[in-house]
Amino acid sequence: MAALREQITAEQYDSWSEEQCAGVEIVDGLVVVSPRASKRHNRLARILANALEAAAGPDWNADTDFDVRLQDVPLTNRRPDVVVYRAETIDITPTRPEHVLLVAEVVSPGAETTDRIVKVDQYAKAGIAFYWRIEQTATGVPLVCTYVLDPAIRAYRDGDVFTGVVRVAAPFPVEIDLGQI
Repeated sequence: MAALREQITAEQYDSWSEEQCAGVEIVDGLVVVSPRASKRHNRLARILANALEAAAGPDWNADTDFDVRLQDVPLTNRRPDVVVYRAETIDITPTRPEHVLLVAEVVSPGAETTDRIVKVDQYAKAGIAFYWRIEQTATGVPLVCTYVLDPAIRAYRDGDVFTGVVRVAAPFPVEIDLGQI
């Protein structure tokens, strides 16, 4: 694995094992280590991915914990908590923004600025149509903020905000009870 301060290329990263890639993102060629997610965080991501998968239909898959290659030079790989991607691209690596319909991030302590500002901008500039941010609240009932890409300006417009139960018509009709955690 490259030193944490040394910029790495896509070719170098692609030679790493899955174990080396787990728990890291690459931003502008630099390795960013993510803190280990809590059980609550992982459960929220899994419930969300399962519900999106069930609602998406045969053309889309939803999954957790894999890279989306936002750009090759300098290398930027993000590992969203949930990714809805074209089913036909399941065997294509790396997953690229044009394969992705929606990404979701469950905000964790220490990652607030990254999930609320930095990733939002990166995903929009990459052309990913939908971004959902899940905030963990003191009550335990998650707050879900949805965003829709305005392709003309490559930025997200605010969508609906939901507490506990998410009901949306786009990108496809789905109802998800995140209050069951």
